[in-house]
Amino acid sequence: MAAVYQALHRRVSSLACRLHSTYVRKMRYLNKLKEDDSLCRQAQTSGTFYLFHNLSPFLQKVGKKYLVPQLSAAEMRQILEKLQEAEQWMEKSVLIGCSDEHRPRFALDLGALDKSVIESELQGSFTDLRKALFVVDEKDSPLLASAQSLLRWHDSHQYCSKTGQPTEKNPAGSKRVCHASGVTYYPQMSPVVITLVSDGSRCLLARQPSFPPGMFTALSGFCDMGENVEEAVRREVAEEVGLEVESLRYSASQHWPFPSSCLMIACHALVGAQRAEISMDTLELEEARWFGLEEIVEGLKRAPSSSKQEDGSFLPWFPPTQAIAHQLIREWLQQQTA
Repeated sequence: MAAVYQALHRRVSSLACRLHSTYVRKMRYLNKLKEDDSLCRQAQTSGTFYLFHNLSPFLQKVGKKYLVPQLSAAEMRQILEKLQEAEQWMEKSVLIGCSDEHRPRFALDLGALDKSVIESELQGSFTDLRKALFVVDEKDSPLLASAQSLLRWHDSHQYCSKTGQPTEKNPAGSKRVCHASGVTYYPQMSPVVITLVSDGSRCLLARQPSFPPGMFTALSGFCDMGENVEEAVRREVAEEVGLEVESLRYSASQHWPFPSSCLMIACHALVGAQRAEISMDTLELEEARWFGLEEIVEGLKRAPSSSKQEDGSFLPWFPPTQAIAHQLIREWLQQQTA
């Protein structure tokens, strides 16, 4: 029996080693593409492309599903040649990843070209990212979010903040250089804390005026310069709902492309049940209130389309599964029902 266990252990260890090696090889290949301009240009001829138009991704609807097509370099050239554009557009693409087989993936924004011609040629449509993230497969959502963030960063960093001179993108899109000053710019993310506040038996959710009708979510805010995560959570909760956090714990993180590229740092925060009276900041929030266990269960079942009532008001509903706020709410629910 011991020999069987040893053989099984060796097989599992070997599999883990192979999986690790695949990941390491992929990450090192991606790093080479970012650092070696000629290798990246060569990769553009064999890679696949995700299309955007003014930062909206291209989707194809097949039945009830929305697919994110990956176009080959040959298909891209064929489309661009019909629009009398070719080489200069391929250079504008940015590297966003690669498959386990080392096939590079690029994103390309064709915002200056005729959108209707492209949509007709490819039989699909360019869709606002906020909608696209929640209708495509979950494995595609992070890729679209990353691609749009990188494309937006390049669009807004075409000039050097020191000299005012144009900056130049490297083929991978991993940086921009001002040749007049020698300054190199790299894409950056802004840290944001998103916090589910609880008093032990209830959780606090809020909404801003810009939210879709009926949608409630966890509190969130940008980290101030010099703050750590704990300080940012305590400050945001105090500012927005007038409560003092007694303890907090980290949950997870997620890249989020709105309003620009953000790193969402998700936490659970506990406040004292005896001092849980909400004092809402009306400049930031439209409504903030406590939700009990049954309300959370019902809200998670409710779709946005079914939240409107006959009198015109809306029942509460919560962010969909792709949003990290949904994960926080689910974790709180599991803790309450454990």
